[in-house]
Amino acid sequence: MANTYHQVYIQAVFAVKYREAVIDKEWKSQLMAVIGNLINETGCKTIIVNGIEDHVHCFLGLKPVVSISELMKTVKAKSSKYINDNKLTKNRFEWQEGYGAFSYSHSQIENVYNYIANQEKHHQKQTFIEEYKEFLNKFEVPFDEQYLFEDLI
Repeated sequence: MANTYHQVYIQAVFAVKYREAVIDKEWKSQLMAVIGNLINETGCKTIIVNGIEDHVHCFLGLKPVVSISELMKTVKAKSSKYINDNKLTKNRFEWQEGYGAFSYSHSQIENVYNYIANQEKHHQKQTFIEEYKEFLNKFEVPFDEQYLFEDLI
C-alpha cells in the first residue's frame, strides 16, 4: 500500500493587537507552552515557540491536511482565551488580525530554531516591525505598509 510522506516546515509570526507590549516575562513561558500544545493538538509538530512582549514566533512541522489559516485561527483564538480566562493582562487581550507564514527546508531547521530561541537578544537590536518587514522582503512577499498592522485610533 502506498503511503504519503511529507516534510513541511513553517515559521508563523503574529503580534499582540496594536503591538502592545503586554506578554509579561512572569507568564510568557506558560503561554509559549500553551501555544505549542495547541499546535500539537492539530496534528502538527511544534519545534519551538518563543517571542517577546509584543509578538510570537512559532516554528512547526505542518501536517498537510491542516491549513495554515485554520491553524493560526485556532492557535490565536484559544491562546487569547487562555490569557483572558486566567486574567493575565489588565485589559482584554487580543492578537493582531493576520500573521506571517514562511516556509523553510530541512537544512534550515537549526538556524531558524536558534533565531527563535534568541528573540530577546535579537530584539535588543531590531524592533518587531523592522524584523517583520525584513521577513517579508527576504521572502519576496509583496505588502502595502499601511495595511501591515492595526494602530490605536
